Order: sequence, then structure tokens, then C-alpha cells
Amino acid sequence: MKAWFALLFGVVATPVFAQQPAAVLPPVPDPAETYLIYLHGRIVEDLGPRPTDPRFGLYDYPAILEALARRGATVISSQRPPDTNVNEYAGIVVAQVESLIHRGVPPGNIVVAGFSKGGDIAIHVSSFLRRSEVRFVLLAACWPRPGEPQLRLTGRVLSIYETSDSLAGSSCEPLARHPEKPRSFREISISTGLSHGAFYTPTKDWVDPVLDWVHGGG
Repeated sequence: MKAWFALLFGVVATPVFAQQPAAVLPPVPDPAETYLIYLHGRIVEDLGPRPTDPRFGLYDYPAILEALARRGATVISSQRPPDTNVNEYAGIVVAQVESLIHRGVPPGNIVVAGFSKGGDIAIHVSSFLRRSEVRFVLLAACWPRPGEPQLRLTGRVLSIYETSDSLAGSSCEPLARHPEKPRSFREISISTGLSHGAFYTPTKDWVDPVLDWVHGGG
């Protein structure tokens, strides 16, 4: 299996099964592979691929990509520019998903995963796309959204949140209760005591459940 890391910065030594980093989707996707689009948190927009937050520590974006590719998924991820508009970037990801489907990849082989602001983008992708078999992983992605009542989850959804997270430690279940419900919804809470930083590095607490879900068919 091949792993593609579509990074804007070639900052990580790729694992032995990986292709060189690429900034575009594979030119000829393999319909038998799983494609995982990872959307990072906002701190990477502002401070680069390995930033440190004084509250939460190092955000190891390259290591997270390696971990997500560990079982053979084709991982696609780009460092977004500062102040990226959530709606506009969600449109870019929708176009990526539709491009893969148009070129023969089954929707069930496509996963959009996002953390924090990246998770917010993933929610918007789910709301815009409305393909029942595309899968989504939401990591610390839900908080009160009084100004966005139109958002809803579609597809197959896994949500993971950290119980000590004061920024985004809320369940995504309220979004899943919208009259237009997702095809399936599963939620896991973890309790590491690391607050928002629980997702800053690829710990087993969240990576293993994500990979089990991704490679177990969701």
C-alpha cells in the first residue's frame, strides 16, 4: 500500500511504504485503497508544522500523518495558510472527495478526519457533501454553534473528544440529532488529562480507535 503526504513543506522523513510528499491527489487513484484526508488544527496555520503551544505543548503534525498512514491508508494533508476560511476550505475538500469518486474510488474508501479547526472544516464538508458512504472522523471538533443551525452531519461519522478539554470537549451528538441524520454515528470520549493537547501528538488513546474504525469499515 502507498501513503501520500500532500504537505506544503517537506519536513518529515517518510516511512518505507510512502511515496515522496505530494501536493495533489494521486494522478491515478487505486480504488482498492483507503484515502484519508487529514485536516490539522489552527495552530499549524499560524506557526508551522511543528508548533508549540504554551498550554498544550508540541503539535507534531508530521508524526500524526505518519501514524495515520501506519496501517496503509493513503494520507492526504496540506498545511493551510493563516486565517483560512472554513467554508472556502471545506469546498476544496469537497472537490477532493468528488475527484476521487469521479476517478473510481468507492465513497466508502474515503475518510475526512479533522482536529479542532480542521474538525470544524470536516463538519462543514459533511454538511455540504451529503454522500452517505463517505466517512468522517471528528477530533475535538464540537462546541456550541448558535450561529450555524444549518449544519448537519451526513455520511458515517466517528467523533472522539477529550473530557478534560476546555476548548472543544463537547459531544458531537447534538449535530447528529438533526432531522437529516448521518448514515451512522459513533462517539468515544477519552480522559488523558491533557485537555486540547490530547490530540497534539499521535497517542494510542485516539490513534488506535481511529485506525480501528478506518480499517474496520467504519
